Amino acid sequence: MLLRNLLNSPQAQWRSIIGRLESVVGKDGVVRRKDELLTYECDGITGYRQRPALVVLPRTTEQVAAIVKICHENEIPWVARGAGTGLSGGALPLENGVLIVTARMKQILEVDLENQRVIVQPGVINNWVTQAVSGAGFYYAPDPSSQIICSIGGNVAENSGGVHCLKYGVTTNHVLGLKLVIPDGSTIDVGGPVQEMPGYDLTGLFVGSEGTLGIATEITLRILKVPESICVLLADFTSIEAAGQSVADIISAGIIPAGMEIMDNLSINAVEDVVATGCYPRDADSILLVELDGLAVEVEANKKRVAEICTKNGARSLTSASDAETRYKLWKGRKAAFAAAGKVSANYFVQDGVIPRTQLVQVLQQINRLSEQYGYRVANVFHAGDGNLHPLILYDNKIAGAWEEVEELGGEILKLCVKAGGSLSGEHGIGVDKNCYMPEMFNEVDLETMQYIRSCFNPKGLANPGKMFPTPRTCGEAANARKMEEFKEAELF
Repeated sequence: MLLRNLLNSPQAQWRSIIGRLESVVGKDGVVRRKDELLTYECDGITGYRQRPALVVLPRTTEQVAAIVKICHENEIPWVARGAGTGLSGGALPLENGVLIVTARMKQILEVDLENQRVIVQPGVINNWVTQAVSGAGFYYAPDPSSQIICSIGGNVAENSGGVHCLKYGVTTNHVLGLKLVIPDGSTIDVGGPVQEMPGYDLTGLFVGSEGTLGIATEITLRILKVPESICVLLADFTSIEAAGQSVADIISAGIIPAGMEIMDNLSINAVEDVVATGCYPRDADSILLVELDGLAVEVEANKKRVAEICTKNGARSLTSASDAETRYKLWKGRKAAFAAAGKVSANYFVQDGVIPRTQLVQVLQQINRLSEQYGYRVANVFHAGDGNLHPLILYDNKIAGAWEEVEELGGEILKLCVKAGGSLSGEHGIGVDKNCYMPEMFNEVDLETMQYIRSCFNPKGLANPGKMFPTPRTCGEAANARKMEEFKEAELF
């Protein structure tokens, strides 16, 4: 078997594999120099780093299938990576594995306005989809804060959300169909051109599977018509509890905004230092951004009701904007909040937990308590409407032991979310960052059932091993890891 040869002569076998990969994607499509591989050693969560053995850059479905087949035949583990903006370590490479990067797969293959859908390759940037259809009055709803750099393939893998997920849902609500390369190198199509298809919902199963079931090489997305009217309101409060209560009261009033976001004082000042919108009062304890859309008469009525609710809860001032330029200005700071945190701290660690809206005030108080207990500042920026928290833990990685303490603090916040009736992730995924906390949310039978599903697609455990699920890993993965350990010291290049 080829693996025996690999163990007996790792250098020669890797050279053979490199030659086969180069025959698929060309010499410029295989990255193997150690200094160049450093570019791919982590995703957006830089606390976890690992240089891969090889990076391969395909352009087509056929090339992806050929690469995966080579890995399958040689029992080489592989990880798929898009733009590398993930925040859970989902695209963390393996030391003796292949990293399949879809950045060159950036074509919008079809735009079908009549049926409100587009077909894209996984390397297409999120914001490109809206740009491609905006002239005809359409847009793509899921809008992560990183939408100008994150790719659709990564959005599918992590089931990304964004500001507008409250009303319009996350990525899975906007994916109609997928062309997939599964871990044995076969190509299959799931879903289809319409919202509802007969049979098992394999599209829904794949979205959010974090690369453990295969790679999406063509993605059919649903696009929406731009609403007749859009209005954004900004309210500032002297307490974050008042902002949280306003969120609950708005939903209780039967109003479903397109998005509702809260930022605390630390985030407000970080944003104003960097972006200088001039919109966010620096002395406010928190601000609430509410976007309303729909028919003009509906938006106007809801605008008045939201203003009344915020005022009742102690809002000091209210700003509203209906024109595109001013709306963009109001949102600009929120979209830049993660980047702005880098201005006030040498490093920061973003968590992603979900809680019921009714628990918002209590959980934020507990996060503040944990912040004081561990001695690290926590900036709170989150999708308030659906309870998706994004606490940013500020720290300095140059201080010995800081990263370990920050990891522990992040874990305590996640446990707090689960105990409050929420979940470990709303859109960033589990990856390697949260896999050890899965038993906090799922029992052994739950986790075993998930493993059954993964094993159906990925029986050898080669597709993104070590992600999503806690250790000990499956027997197949553990055995494969032992085999790969035997030749990991080989000097290949």
